[in-house]
Amino acid sequence: MTNKIHDFTYLTLFIAIEIVISVVPFLGFIPLGFINATTLHIPVILAGILLSKKDGAIVGFVFGMASFLKSTFEPNLTSFLFSPFYSLGGISGNLASLLIAFVPRILVGYMSGLIFEKLKKCRENTKVLVTSFIASFVFNTSMVMGMAFIFFKESYAMAMGISGDLVFKAIMTVIFTNGIVEAVISMIIVLAVYKAAKKIMKGV
Repeated sequence: MTNKIHDFTYLTLFIAIEIVISVVPFLGFIPLGFINATTLHIPVILAGILLSKKDGAIVGFVFGMASFLKSTFEPNLTSFLFSPFYSLGGISGNLASLLIAFVPRILVGYMSGLIFEKLKKCRENTKVLVTSFIASFVFNTSMVMGMAFIFFKESYAMAMGISGDLVFKAIMTVIFTNGIVEAVISMIIVLAVYKAAKKIMKGV
């Protein structure tokens, strides 16, 4: 019973952190004009690693909800990717927007827990770093942008003011610029917080 209370307390804490980061200006969403860079995936990764796959997925859902709400009420040029209620200049979101907003973010948390489990033969620091990179680069960036290409190629071209045949190149540029930077930042922060959090959690 005590362990369940502790687990629920930690999950609640991660959810609270996710919400706080999402509402503090320039902390969770960093505006780059045409898109928001984000740090919201970091607590999601940590929840998956420190708690469980399920808990990581729950915090990932909160990340998705924050993205959906941000895109609905404080939209930028590409908010149609994350909100079906965005409509401007002939560009609008649809139900696929909800898939992009929620599915990759839920998988960030779930896969963080799963990958960390599967790397049990590796050193602890290596497990954290590899998990952080894959969760951030593959699921938080590549999957989101890949789904954007599949569902919104024409709309993305219109929003960016480019021709349709340049969309793939534009998306790959985002993946290998924003994606790499976010992944490296994730690795550094997740490892540092993981070490501190493990000491605290062992002491409770």
